Amino acid sequence: MGFFDFLTEEIAIDLGTANTLIIHNDKVVVDSPSIVARDRISGKIIAVGKEASMMQGKTHENIKTIRPLKDGVIADFDASEQMISMFIKNIPALKKKFFTPALRMVICIPSGITEVEMRAVKESAERVNGKEVYLIHEPMAAAIGIGVDIMQPKGNMIVDIGGGTTEIAVLALGGIVCDKSVKIAGDVFTNDIIYYMRTQHNLYVGERTAEKIKIQIGAATEDLELPPEDMSVQGRDLLTGKPKQVNISYREIAKALDKSILRIEDAVMETLSQTPPELAADIYNTGIYLAGGGSMLRGLDKRLSQKTDLPVYIAEDPLRAVVRGTGITLKNLPKYKSILIK
Repeated sequence: MGFFDFLTEEIAIDLGTANTLIIHNDKVVVDSPSIVARDRISGKIIAVGKEASMMQGKTHENIKTIRPLKDGVIADFDASEQMISMFIKNIPALKKKFFTPALRMVICIPSGITEVEMRAVKESAERVNGKEVYLIHEPMAAAIGIGVDIMQPKGNMIVDIGGGTTEIAVLALGGIVCDKSVKIAGDVFTNDIIYYMRTQHNLYVGERTAEKIKIQIGAATEDLELPPEDMSVQGRDLLTGKPKQVNISYREIAKALDKSILRIEDAVMETLSQTPPELAADIYNTGIYLAGGGSMLRGLDKRLSQKTDLPVYIAEDPLRAVVRGTGITLKNLPKYKSILIK
């Protein structure tokens, strides 16, 4: 290895359904929506990340926006590979390099992923010059990012609510003891809001608007201590066909999301019921850790806490917890070798 070491760059990637984050030299250098815009005629990628997400829902027939990942796994192999390679090329420190360096990478994957899907992630990474590619399960990475010492013989419970999947896992001794991966997460919340606006207000809103609503006034319960202000939402009136605006309060969004959040609660309860008694005792003391963008939904921590009778903690900067953990494993590869998948 010796001679090539200085030609090798190390990067940690959190390849998410909604956002992709990359850490290089302990800094988050890429934090962008996982979306690409492709020119239909030439097949070239014209925009990626934030730029492409601005185009979403506003394209003409020659431009198509693609989200290459669905439910946490690669759905469009070509698009995902082009997206990763564009992101890597955009890393400032690698731009200066005269030739593309070999990459040592750690990439995180959902815990409920199949062999085939795992191979797709690996192949994507190898095609963008990844010479050593390691994979890590998302709940593990989230735990490390939160600051939990996962190597201890102590049980910890992680609930990571991402864009495509919610990962629930009980970890101990550097491994996953029991886990559940449900396909109800940020994307489903967004669709719930679209459906609610459609049925309750006869207002047709796009994905970007629905996501804005979710971030601005999204809530998991109807009784919040610090309620956000009402929001005016514009879209198309389904009755008249005219553009119109309605005012929405967080209570309505809580109603819209109620069913999906119930299903996440059920998955958490089910995972708890499968936990070995010794670990259940640990979790009674340590509580549940929330990570991922979905954990920022107002009142979700309180709601889970009431359901489980356990303390619930939200990670600081929950959107970056997973990539932080991935970056930490990359820095201490020998220590974490046992939990990575080669």
